[in-house]
Parts: sequence; structure tokens; C-alpha cells
Amino acid sequence: MNHLLAGVGRCEITPAPGTPQGGWGAQTHQRGLGSDMPLYATALVLSDLCKSVAILDVDAIGFDKEWSTRIMDAVEGLTKLPREHIRFSCTHTHSGPNTFRLHTITEGLDMILSYLDGLPRRIASAVWQAQQNLKPVRCAAGKGLCEINVNRRLKLEDGSVVLGKNWDGPVDHTVRVVRFDDLDENPLATILHYACHPTTIAWQSQFVTPDYPGAARQVMEQQVGGTCLFLQGATGNIGPRCGFTGDLRVYRRQGKILGLEGAKVATGLQTVKRTDKFTGVLQSGAPLAIYEEVNTEQDPPVLRVLSKRLQLPVARFRPVVELEAETEKSRQEYVRLQESGTEEEIRTARSKVTQSGMRAEIARLYQGKTHIDWQLQGIRIGSIALLSVPGEPFTEINQQIVSGSPFVDTLFSGYSNGGFGYLPVRSAYEEGGYEVEVSPFSPEAADIVVKEGLQMLRELAAGE
Repeated sequence: MNHLLAGVGRCEITPAPGTPQGGWGAQTHQRGLGSDMPLYATALVLSDLCKSVAILDVDAIGFDKEWSTRIMDAVEGLTKLPREHIRFSCTHTHSGPNTFRLHTITEGLDMILSYLDGLPRRIASAVWQAQQNLKPVRCAAGKGLCEINVNRRLKLEDGSVVLGKNWDGPVDHTVRVVRFDDLDENPLATILHYACHPTTIAWQSQFVTPDYPGAARQVMEQQVGGTCLFLQGATGNIGPRCGFTGDLRVYRRQGKILGLEGAKVATGLQTVKRTDKFTGVLQSGAPLAIYEEVNTEQDPPVLRVLSKRLQLPVARFRPVVELEAETEKSRQEYVRLQESGTEEEIRTARSKVTQSGMRAEIARLYQGKTHIDWQLQGIRIGSIALLSVPGEPFTEINQQIVSGSPFVDTLFSGYSNGGFGYLPVRSAYEEGGYEVEVSPFSPEAADIVVKEGLQMLRELAAGE
């Protein structure tokens, strides 16, 4: 009988020492000293002989529209896959190379541009490699729990919202795992899905890391076998319980905790369905019932891919000229303090440049527009659904989609197929805070993502 086919590929994408590193406004350095763990682009290609889909896991904070397009062009060109059948997801590590705010780099720009120039071909090569290794597989999915994450929107006594630890806020501790085995039940690949901002390693560290996703992948591969992909969840308002540190041991420990939970789930999964057949009684010290395991061959899982361009409403912005003036004023103060200020003054000034620059950049991109083109992509693998959008959706969006999904296992993610932008829910706009201030979207956007996401899941479930 026909089987689902799967293949995996991987290419290292660790930047050279001296490449601009980090995604923090508070950091006072630009160049990274080296890497604590390798960074990778990992690919899983699935095929039912009629169609193929590629799922990419890339250790990066993300890419702007230009570089996202270049990467997708390279994958499409090398693999000949339709663009709608390519899912390009980033782990969103904040201690990787600075690939998303190139205009802020004043030291080492040539090195990051050189790094970026070679990246599309490297990422595409992982997908191409996966295509060459296709073999028949069976798959299964399961869930576990891991509490290394927490809602990060902390309301202070004065009513302001900062990024901290809100123990009473909504959070999803679910660890979702998909396992792919060859026909001899040897693990070929696993998908590890979890929602938590990779902000464990922060402005204090000058070392490139994949943060906890890289450490968790490593543990999964050691304990389960095969190749592991990490897919980030809906983490717009979710952060690590232990974060904002320069201690590299912390992200390795957090990743180990998550990886061991994922490995437990994966090890307990059986990709071959079995039933016990009673064969008789064996007399021993007591009469013992004897059973024979009988394999139940099942039809291969349905593979489907859908993609839709959503039109999400744009937020209202202050005038660009006003925001740019604020950014320039902050920049001048930062330059002045670099010569005579303390380290704390310099850090504070740099953070103000970053914050004002983000607000000005978003206004420049979207001022005058009424809607933003935003991709919604769905992949069905039997009773498993992978649904993704660009940007940083809040966890409440995930909760609504998963609870209303017709699939047994639904993995909802952000950070996919390019594009930056927080997707807060309506209640967050009433509270304010960082995510709302830098979001390009109006309060209605989250409701549209939920509605359209559930509709796509129903369409995936209906099609055979």
C-alpha cells in the first residue's frame, strides 16, 4: 500500500565571531564573541507522491520582508516546491545574529551582510537534502506539560504594563510532539512544539545561542533518535520563568527540562497501531493469560496544504515626522553619553533609541494603509494540523483556535513565512504596554486570525 513519505535535512548556519549579535535595546555591545551552541536550519519534507510540503525550523530571531523573500526564493528555486507549500519558521532566539534591525548596526555591518548573503542558499540546501532522503513513514502525535514559561505582561501598581512575570495571566504549558518513524519503527524525525519567548539569554551575553529551543532539540535527538524540529508557538505575551540573564547554563537547563518532557511524550508514542489477541492460558504458579500483539495496518494519513492571504486592519499611528524627531533626539543623546556617560546611562539611552526607532519604523511602513497582507497557512497530516501566521500572536489566540479545532492535535504557531508584528488580543489594548505600542495592528486583527484560522482548519478537515 502507499505510505506517507518523509525526509529530513540540516545545514549549520552559525555566524563567525565578530558578527553583530543579539536583539536587545539594552545591550552595549554589537559584535558577538562566538557561539555557545551551533545554529541550524532544519527541514522536514513530507510527500504523498501527488504533493510535497517543506517545514523549516531556522535558528534566528526573524527577517524583514526583503530577506524573507530572498530565503523563500532560494528554497523555491532549488526545490521547485510551490511557494504555498513551504513553511519557513524561526525559533525567534534573541541571542542569535542581528538579522532584523540592520539599520541600527554601526559596527560589523559588512559581516552581517556577508552572513545574510549566504543564508538563503544554506537554508534552501537543508530542504533539498530532505527531498533526496524521502522514505515511507508512519506518524503519531501526543502531548505533555512543561512549566518553563509564564505570562509576561506584569501590571505595576501605577497601572503600567512591563515585561515580567504575571503568574495569574493566561499561559499554555502544553508540549506538543509529532513523531515520524520508518516502517521498522526507527525514529526519523520529531516535531517539538512549545510556546515561550527565547529571551533566556539577554543583553549581558556576547555569545550566539539558539536559546532553549536548540538545547531542547539536542536532548530530543539524544533521547529519541532521528532529527528534531522545533516549532515556536504563540508567544506574543509568553516569556521564560528564568530569563533576562547572561548565564549560559540557564538556557541549557531550560532546554533540557523541555527536551526531556518532549522525549517522554515521543517515547510513549506508537506509530504502528496494535491490538492484543488472546491466545490461551499458560499454567504457572497461577494461570496466566497469554496475548499476541497484532499490528493493524492503517491507510496513510491525508496530506493537505492550504494558504490564504488575510487582510488585517492597521492601527492608528502618530505622525511619522514626530516619531522620527523623537528617534533622532534619542540617538543624539546616546552618542553624547557614549563619550562621557556611565554604562547604565549608555544602556538606558540605547534602549530609548531602540524603542523610539521601532515606533517610527512601524509608522513609516504602514502609515496611510488600511490593511496589512498577512499569510495564514495550514498543513494537515492525518489527524494532526499545523496552522501558522507571521508575527507574534498572543496565547489567547492559540487557546481559541485549539479549543475550536476539529483536529485531535493542533499546533498553532507564529514566526512563520516572514513578517514582524505583535498580534495582541482586544483586552491588551485596554491595558497598553510594549506589545500594543509597537503592534501595527488594530484591536480587531486577533479576532480575524481566530475566525479565519478556524475556518481553514474546518476546510482541511473536510478535504480528503
